[in-house]
Amino acid sequence: QVQLVESGGGLVQPGGSLRLSCAASGFPFSRYSMSWYRQTTGKEREWVAADSATGGTANYVDSVKGRFAISRDNAKNTVYLQMNSLKPEDTAVYYCTVIWATGRVWGQGTLVTVSS
Repeated sequence: QVQLVESGGGLVQPGGSLRLSCAASGFPFSRYSMSWYRQTTGKEREWVAADSATGGTANYVDSVKGRFAISRDNAKNTVYLQMNSLKPEDTAVYYCTVIWATGRVWGQGTLVTVSS
């Protein structure tokens, strides 16, 4: 069974940093691209970042370019989202996700709150 478990969210002041982690299991992690999305109350879930299976390439939504970085450790079956220079508008529940044979699988999410 494919499982994704996010961690690392919390309360941070504007300008601060957080690193989110997503531990994956139940599928050959090193062969699959991983993505991060986020969602705020009343809005649709927004794609934030995606990497390649090898970790060699990454893409980002314009609003986080230069501030966020996606990376992975295939030995640990874990994908990360390093978030720097956080802004109040980055406040959201962050989800990692993978497109598996049965469809897209989501983690439970981790809440990031950027506030002074």
